[in-house]
Amino acid sequence: MKLTVNGEVLEIDATTLAALLADLDYEGDWLATAVNSDLVHKARRAEFQLSEGDRIEILSPMQGG
Repeated sequence: MKLTVNGEVLEIDATTLAALLADLDYEGDWLATAVNSDLVHKARRAEFQLSEGDRIEILSPMQGG
């Protein structure tokens, strides 16, 4: 299915948010995720079903000041 991940359109086989993160090699509990502008808590990622055309944002903390 086609998804937009961090502004880039990708063809993805993953059907859940957790599977998408694994496919894209994102690891760690420190990630923030949103689907269609709605925050998805890490506890819900394994059950969160993705749909064709979803917009996913994956954010990680940055160092600096």
